[in-house]
Amino acid sequence: MSQQEGLFTELRIAGITRESVVDGPGMRFVIFTQGCPHNCPGCHNPETHDPTGGKLMDSTEIINMIEQAHLIRGVTFSGGEPFLQANALAKIAIAARRHGLDIVTYTGFLFEKLLERAVTDTKVLALLTNTDILIDGPYKKEERDLRLAFRGSCNQRLIDVPKSLTAGRAITWQDPYLKNFS
Repeated sequence: MSQQEGLFTELRIAGITRESVVDGPGMRFVIFTQGCPHNCPGCHNPETHDPTGGKLMDSTEIINMIEQAHLIRGVTFSGGEPFLQANALAKIAIAARRHGLDIVTYTGFLFEKLLERAVTDTKVLALLTNTDILIDGPYKKEERDLRLAFRGSCNQRLIDVPKSLTAGRAITWQDPYLKNFS
């Protein structure tokens, strides 16, 4: 990708994990964004809350890293709060999807609130429409359940974003692999 295509955008990140199997289905490239307004008690990544922490990277550099990760199924945006940097992440998502990768986005916001914001905020709409699975809702320490796939508390949902955008309401994502064995 190049700057001519308008992909150069700075992103404040807490870190990157090149291969993860706990942040969504399959092997994933994970970008931990920096800055989170939710400050959920018991958060797994409290070091990502400070919006001035972490480091700046340009989206082109991250896209190049993703293109070199040949074993991954997809890219995960975690946090911090990814929707605080929706524009840069949407650009990364678009580039990743061109390579056949799927996108998982974690957020402390509810899908319904993001859908409302997407009406007037094109950046939120761009990230939402380029996300395949949204894991929404704040982490609630009192609802912690270690048996849950890809999330920490029972209130958080795994949402099939394309189906939900078509229906105009949240539709739960079902893992087709687990479905065969349940």
